[in-house]
Amino acid sequence: MSMILSASVVRVRDGLPLSASTDYDQSTGMQECRKYFKMLSKKLSQLPDRCTLKTGQYNINFISSLGVSYMMLCTENYPNVLAFCFLDELQKEFITTYNMMKTNTAIRPYCFIEFDNFIQRTKQRYNNTRSLSTKMNLADMQTEIKLRPPYQISVSELGSANGFSHVPVGEYKDTGKISAAPHQRLEPVTLPGIVSFVLSLLCGALNLIRGFHAIESLLQNEGEDFSYVIAFFLGTAACLYQCYLFVYYTGWRNAKSFLTFGLICLCNMYLYELRNLWQLFFHVTVGAFSTLQIRLRQPQGKSPDYNV
Repeated sequence: MSMILSASVVRVRDGLPLSASTDYDQSTGMQECRKYFKMLSKKLSQLPDRCTLKTGQYNINFISSLGVSYMMLCTENYPNVLAFCFLDELQKEFITTYNMMKTNTAIRPYCFIEFDNFIQRTKQRYNNTRSLSTKMNLADMQTEIKLRPPYQISVSELGSANGFSHVPVGEYKDTGKISAAPHQRLEPVTLPGIVSFVLSLLCGALNLIRGFHAIESLLQNEGEDFSYVIAFFLGTAACLYQCYLFVYYTGWRNAKSFLTFGLICLCNMYLYELRNLWQLFFHVTVGAFSTLQIRLRQPQGKSPDYNV
């Protein structure tokens, strides 16, 4: 009998489970599939936004979007188009119910467990095809799957102890990969993110102006220390680089943001004699705030299609 057995919602960046359906099947096959679920969860950020893993008599399908992945386990003969329609429905409901700030800042596993009620109702509908709404646009989903079929993950890719063996980037070409690509799209900008961006630009401009004033003072007074000029311009570069990291995705982005914040702190420590405590506090606080916003703004998958 073809049917959906279980489903879960997982955060992409760290594999944190946000919600899941309650299933009581303790068979050997189901236990093995749960292991695959955990292994896949740890590597979601390195996989395309639509994938299928065939594990004997079961299939695991998932889609990822806006930093969240929606996974489901079904029997091998369950129709592909219905499986991805089911996941698409979970995705739309989850995005409507919870904002990205909540999902990004969640720290406890299954903190949205109440979403299980919707998963269970939807699973029952999809397991009884006669009760499915006739308004479902299966033709559109079928066409989309034909034009952009899900990436087929082989069981051999799960063979290493830490999860996946290395898969060359070329294998993910044209599959909507949500990995650390140089031009990876980031999640939509939030109001705190815009504020941090503007404040970082302001700090950079203030450092630049003070740097030019330090040069003028150096030219007029030979006793002035040239290292102050360097500190001001390094502070400017650090603030502008924080703006760049906020707007664009790069490799080791979080590490770079912390190193940049460290440089801002060092520059302000060196400029202690030229700034009062409020100025120092402002520059360091803006640097910390911008670092936090860079950390919170994660890569996103393919935006959901609402057929508007």
